Amino acid sequence: MSSNNDTIGKTLTVTILLCVICSVVVSAAAVLLKPKQVANKELDRKSNILAAAGISDPSKSVDELFAQIETRYVDLDSGKFVEEPVANYDAAKAAKDPELGHPVPRSEDIASIKYQANVMPVYIVRDAANDLEKVILPVHGYGLWSTLYGFLALEGDLNTIVGLGFYSHAETPGLGGEVDNPAWKALWPGKEVYAEDTTDPEIRLIKGSVGAETADAEHKVDGLSGATLTSNGVTYLLQYWMGENGYAPFLNNLRAGEA
Repeated sequence: MSSNNDTIGKTLTVTILLCVICSVVVSAAAVLLKPKQVANKELDRKSNILAAAGISDPSKSVDELFAQIETRYVDLDSGKFVEEPVANYDAAKAAKDPELGHPVPRSEDIASIKYQANVMPVYIVRDAANDLEKVILPVHGYGLWSTLYGFLALEGDLNTIVGLGFYSHAETPGLGGEVDNPAWKALWPGKEVYAEDTTDPEIRLIKGSVGAETADAEHKVDGLSGATLTSNGVTYLLQYWMGENGYAPFLNNLRAGEA
């Protein structure tokens, strides 16, 4: 007489065993793949910094190109270079750590970031004579649907834009998502963040296109068609990070040779 294999107890046993086996497989895969994921994330970070700075050479790897970039850390309050606050410092995580970051007062939070790290990484490029050639600055702020994370690169005059690129966002494809469009990104090189003899950022996106007759065209970039809120978000995040609550104290010190 055959035994009944369809009992509730046996069904539960098989189910539990399958769950345990699947959990072990998933956990093992996560552990084994984590180093590769970390390496890929780091490679992506370097690639985006190089892209913003306009540094490319098909004959060299990302790591070879990135070797010319010096990573430094800046205390935003003092505008001075400091040591890396903790090993493997992550500014995004530090922003919400009471010892490493602080909440941004609503009255000052034009970029809607809510929390800000006290120390930010910056990336320095020097020429053969060791003179400052470029500075690449992490920036972020809220658009329509998401926080846009990117890098802004400046020439050695600390005013002229080399490039702007966003590496993470969830804006609407075809609208706010046009921040990824190479044609739009090509509008940024040569634009200026500050007007002459001022430290208040003037850079902004406008409705429509910037033409030869546009006043202060050097501080203006074409807005994203049909994406007013994303365009405003890009303006606000740039003005926040290039202002007194962002990198302005550091850039002033760097100009004066006091960073």
